[in-house]
Amino acid sequence: MEEALTKTPAMSEWGLGLPDGPVWIAGPCSAETEEQVLSTARGLAATGVHMFRAGIWKPRTRPGCFEGVGSEGLPWLKKVKAETGLPIAIEVANVKHVYEAMRAGVDVVWIGARTTVNPFAVQEVADALKGVDIPVMVKNPVSPDLELWMGAMERLAAVGIKKIAALHRGFKGVQKSATRNEPMWQVPIELRRCLPNLPIICDPSHIAGRRDLIAEISQQAMDLDFDGLMIESHCNPEAAWSDASQQLTPEALGKILTAIIIREPEAKDEDFNLQVSQLRTQLDQLDNDLINLLSDRMGIVEKIGLLKKKSNVTVLQASRWDETLKQVRRHGGEHGFDEAFVDTLFKTIHQESINRQEKVLRE
Repeated sequence: MEEALTKTPAMSEWGLGLPDGPVWIAGPCSAETEEQVLSTARGLAATGVHMFRAGIWKPRTRPGCFEGVGSEGLPWLKKVKAETGLPIAIEVANVKHVYEAMRAGVDVVWIGARTTVNPFAVQEVADALKGVDIPVMVKNPVSPDLELWMGAMERLAAVGIKKIAALHRGFKGVQKSATRNEPMWQVPIELRRCLPNLPIICDPSHIAGRRDLIAEISQQAMDLDFDGLMIESHCNPEAAWSDASQQLTPEALGKILTAIIIREPEAKDEDFNLQVSQLRTQLDQLDNDLINLLSDRMGIVEKIGLLKKKSNVTVLQASRWDETLKQVRRHGGEHGFDEAFVDTLFKTIHQESINRQEKVLRE
């Protein structure tokens, strides 16, 4: 099925009149009233947005919150399409949602993060879509599980869905963060490495959780060569029935989209390519040097492991590890490295050191 995903067509080939360049998808978190939906859509149409999105069924963490207007809102979306010409996209989470969406002539559906985590639910949605020629976007699961994300898309490919895109909306972090969800850009980057032809759309609204961060996150996504953005927009964000703090007016969204810098994935300038090639050769050599240094380090680790085995000493000495971590943080800071980067790097090295010494003790 991974092979089928590598053949996913570009969004411009979805038959919806989407551009070859970045695709802009926008609309309210939730469809609330017919007036709200149409007012927002009219404002967005003026900004050059390519697709209108709206939540009809809203999965909420706790009961009692607004969970969407349901099927009542589908005729409103049909009016949006008739008036603006914009294709319509909604989230589906079960078989009923799929059938209702198909009856209403919805152009694109997406599977939400809370559904992606459940393979049974994804399979039911996939089976309901079998035989339907409709594009499907899949949001990443709540946790940074690339296999689970890819698995959801593979289930769609297995039933014959050919137009598939990934939606990156960030991941739930354990610690407090400046953003609602951690971007963890390395996850969609790895997805792009595994499936280079798969369109990947970024959802800055759910990553940010705050409208003032959306412009920055949108630009980051474009700098990483994402294929488009899906951003929540509302005619009156302050009065929104859900996720008010992360929604933008159509006018504010238009300013962000106009200001985004679109970069080319490759340069045609021969001098640029020559210089980059030379620098990359240096990087390759340094990467080899790093591997050699790590190998030398692990050799010393194993010698210490032999001494611990002989003297019946535990693998972990917490005070020594704490001392090491403080030292590398300090030294890394002197060289301009972010503390989180230093922590991640050396915690990984430390875990491998523990693994090596445990192996020595078992032999």
